[in-house]
Amino acid sequence: MNYSDARRVATELEKLGYRATPQVNEADVVVLQTCTVRQQSEDKAYNKLHALRALKERNPDKTIAVMGCVVGVRGNDKLENTFPFVDVFMEPQTDGKPLVEHLTEDEVIIFEQETREQYHKWQDGEVILPEHQQNEVVAAPVSIVYGCSHACTFCIIPFKRGIERSRPVGEIAAEVRSLVAQGVKEVMLLGQIVDRYGYDVPDGPDLADLLTVINGIEGLERIRFLTGHPNYMTDKILQAVADLPKVMPQIEMPIQAGNNEVLRNMKRGYTREDYREMIHRIRRIVPESSIHCDIIVGFPGETDEQFQDTYDILAELRLDKVHLARYSPRPGTVSARRMPDDVADEEKRRRYQVIEQLQKEVSQEKMDKFYDTVQEVLVEELHKGRWRGRNPQSKLVFFTDPRDLKGELVQVKITHTGPWSMSGEAVDKPAEIAEPQVDSIPLALM
Repeated sequence: MNYSDARRVATELEKLGYRATPQVNEADVVVLQTCTVRQQSEDKAYNKLHALRALKERNPDKTIAVMGCVVGVRGNDKLENTFPFVDVFMEPQTDGKPLVEHLTEDEVIIFEQETREQYHKWQDGEVILPEHQQNEVVAAPVSIVYGCSHACTFCIIPFKRGIERSRPVGEIAAEVRSLVAQGVKEVMLLGQIVDRYGYDVPDGPDLADLLTVINGIEGLERIRFLTGHPNYMTDKILQAVADLPKVMPQIEMPIQAGNNEVLRNMKRGYTREDYREMIHRIRRIVPESSIHCDIIVGFPGETDEQFQDTYDILAELRLDKVHLARYSPRPGTVSARRMPDDVADEEKRRRYQVIEQLQKEVSQEKMDKFYDTVQEVLVEELHKGRWRGRNPQSKLVFFTDPRDLKGELVQVKITHTGPWSMSGEAVDKPAEIAEPQVDSIPLALM
């Protein structure tokens, strides 16, 4: 989401004739995008701001702007008082207009003829990638739901990004068509709870309806979406994943913890039994899918026995990928206000490592199923002399080939698998693509 927001701001600046530079010292305008989902991210933003203070003192004419979750939808008086040298503060989901207004306040922008024609296209609503990304970006994020109204006790997002708001289908489709026209082959549809798309619009379209529309856009090769929630992943959405050829079989379905008391304290709204049944439904309707989840270890009050429940359900369900985090209190959240952070950091790290080791074994097991199969890979970039891309299940694939294959769908025979990626060789006339072995959950566990 931050990347998507920053892309819009960069586009607005290019409308004024600005161009990107990799060197902060050379820039006339510096925009700092910030995140607060973890304390480390917020600390990084503050450290960067302190570094920018010296830059501003050396060059007072340089414009400094800060955007994103550290600012928040209600502003941040403390931030503005601490860093008075910052010229513009912008909330999440910004279109960049506050910065544009600041830059044009005392001057008349004079366009070259080519820039003027491009500007009119932008004014007519066409979404344009920043110039340095046009025909360079293979996969791009597209936000479809802003904010969140769920309010898990550990999460700061509702306070920083505001209440849930779904974008109109036509607006999303127009953005995707524009991205495709500029070389994008895959889009990632984003929402804090993406399967709640349309819930704030009475009798409006849902995520399955939106997927159907985006699937029909010519030139687009692949569609993914994240992040889901077990309470809202309907059979209709899963059937759309199974039926629509451009929607990839990858489901992001966080569990966060495997113990029911911890889940209640997190205010997640489901039980471990509900989650198990959800995974069963996904594998029944989309049998070739890869399933990713999020886990927080060391949540306030989590005992050794409760952590063991988390370990046990992950060992049982054997999901494709686990995004791990050690709990850290976010100021302003319910858990920070009402729940003591009583799990020692050393214990959090131990639990993290235990899950990490389990998942390494599971990931290797999952990857081994692709060995000696031919996989369709969307090539994203050249990385250290090898092409890098992903198969439909979002498994990372590397291969070598002298041709320029960026943005192409290539059939790759897998000759090596590791826990986090696999490698192989491009085949010109591939055999029928082999499906990985289907996972199932014994009915006795239901």
